[in-house]
Amino acid sequence: MAVKALYDYEFPSADRAENFGDDQLVYVHWDGNPLFCSAACFRVPTAMPFGEFVAGVVAPWAASDPDFDASAITRWRLFDQPLQPADDASLADLGVGHKALLHFSV
Repeated sequence: MAVKALYDYEFPSADRAENFGDDQLVYVHWDGNPLFCSAACFRVPTAMPFGEFVAGVVAPWAASDPDFDASAITRWRLFDQPLQPADDASLADLGVGHKALLHFSV
């Protein structure tokens, strides 16, 4: 149901990139896993290497599923585009920007 405001109001978004300094928000979704019905959001440094991101952020989150094995990840996507990440490449180098959506499959 639509809500009609009594007056015009404008306010800046609280999660805009300039509020995070050298960090950014990154969404991660495990495709096809019924335990994780939607993406999770993490605040991470833009310069974080992808391997560190997987080991220190994705793996602890996904480990709540007892079947998770980080070495079994077969595919990554950035939004809907295939991604072939190198472990030593930073998130910024891979084009992972503020509020980007990363998908993975096992």
